[in-house]
Amino acid sequence: MTTLDQIAAPNRRRRFGSLTLWAGIALVGIHIAVGLLTVVWSPYDPSGMTGGRLEAPSWLHWAGTDRLGRDFLTQIMIGSRIALIVGTGAAAIGAIIGVTLGLLAAFATKLLDDAFAATLDILIAFPTLLIAMLVVAAADTANLGSAIFALGIALSAIVARLTRILTKRVLLLDYITAARTSGTSWLGIVFRHILPNIWPTLSVSFALQFGLAAIAEASLSYLGLGAPPPNASWGRLLQEAQGTVYTAPIGAIAPGIALVSLVIGINLLADGLRDSVDPTRRAR
Repeated sequence: MTTLDQIAAPNRRRRFGSLTLWAGIALVGIHIAVGLLTVVWSPYDPSGMTGGRLEAPSWLHWAGTDRLGRDFLTQIMIGSRIALIVGTGAAAIGAIIGVTLGLLAAFATKLLDDAFAATLDILIAFPTLLIAMLVVAAADTANLGSAIFALGIALSAIVARLTRILTKRVLLLDYITAARTSGTSWLGIVFRHILPNIWPTLSVSFALQFGLAAIAEASLSYLGLGAPPPNASWGRLLQEAQGTVYTAPIGAIAPGIALVSLVIGINLLADGLRDSVDPTRRAR
């Protein structure tokens, strides 16, 4: 027997999914707005010593100053821009490489497909940060561009594996066989049938890759392999604050809160996208 609660449950789930999506958009939107704002304006010169060392928060410096006397709020705002640039760049590189390799593997012969799948399993077994560190070390230079490229390479294996699995599932469907029988080229099958069907799942993966890239970049900067000064990466701010965590705790707390809020926003956005663009979830 159908009850009112059973009828209302799907509506509640849809409302929750919508709230999740909007919460993620709000959190990520704040970081995007702050990052864009720093392109044209910031409270102080990012590299200017505008106060005393390790000053407490005040009306002049809302988040205090760092160990060199620079405004800490300005450093945090610049960090948002760095995180967004790295996350977007790394996710884009990982998506281009991963989707291309995944599609090629799905259309390859069984021997090549098995070899490619085994290679991906080995790469995925390595931590993303370790692969990024190896790529940066091979580039023999630590800068923002090398960090983005290294993270993109590290994340591409996950995207390639997911693309390969999704594509092979789609290739087994009847309408793909009908398209091949009608003379549609493989390129046409990819763009007309495969990519539109796997895109909902891939879009969620891309959002999650963005969050992973932001965390990995902060880790690289903490280890001295990310964006060098004067780029105010959150990881570098955490590294600089570890010696003054007891005397000036805001130096360690503020970058951590900023990083966590961005990652939470990305995860909420990914969950909301999954609920809104995946037709199977909408049907359920």
